[in-house]
Amino acid sequence: MLNRFKVIIPLLSIVSIAFGSAAKAAQEEIPVTWYGELTQGALLIGQVEPNSEVVYQGERLDISDDGYFVIGFGRDAALNQTLEVVEGSEKTPINLTLSKREYKIDRVEGVPQKTVTPDPEQVKRAKAEAAKVWRARQTDSKRMDFMTPVRKPAEGRISGVYGSQRFYNGEPRRPHYGEDIAAPTGTPVYAPWSGVVTLAEPDLFYSGGTLIIDHGYRVNTTYLHLSKLSVEVGDTIQQGEKIGEVGASGRATGPHLDWRVNWGNERLDPALLPQLYPLVNN
Repeated sequence: MLNRFKVIIPLLSIVSIAFGSAAKAAQEEIPVTWYGELTQGALLIGQVEPNSEVVYQGERLDISDDGYFVIGFGRDAALNQTLEVVEGSEKTPINLTLSKREYKIDRVEGVPQKTVTPDPEQVKRAKAEAAKVWRARQTDSKRMDFMTPVRKPAEGRISGVYGSQRFYNGEPRRPHYGEDIAAPTGTPVYAPWSGVVTLAEPDLFYSGGTLIIDHGYRVNTTYLHLSKLSVEVGDTIQQGEKIGEVGASGRATGPHLDWRVNWGNERLDPALLPQLYPLVNN
């Protein structure tokens, strides 16, 4: 079921849906309904009156004709978040308290330094490719594909989870920002939502065959280590359409799909997506 809660402005903290005549009068002011989980790594969908504005981290967020907007909280997002709902000249703050998550940490000692220190030329290539990936994530369309219940992109065993991190010889590596699905090379990969392809690269240094799909309002998904890409940049795809095949390209130790969800450049947890649905209009 949908994880849904409503806040009534003005407020000091999140409250449950209120009842009674006094509460009804308050709800007629500026109600905000949220869908999702208040935790690090979560995609949160909000709904306000269509004529409202929402300001988060100094930026006015895009709001759909039905009043929907999106916020994403990164892996290590601050637990206390504040945004404003604006109606005319009135600015009303909303305080959100996120739950802190514990991530899987692996510590490996005695690893030869040459194994964990990348070659300078490889670093140069990887930086150039990272810039290309960053540009592909800057699309800010008015599509609303993320409003549809998400479907799993591939069948297989979950072999890696969001937020996990390794330390080699006491030095931290980058956290893992996706969900790994282990499956044989050639296993079909399907679009979890409809969208438009913004990146289709067959051979990036770290991620090998890589796709990025825009789903609207800065929500995008990424698919790594593909053995085959079935779509091209600019293609409009439908939910459930085949977009590629599982592989072990790039810096992969075995065949699997590493798929990721982002809000702009905030990396979110794909495992939390099913908790968003069904939405209020379904």
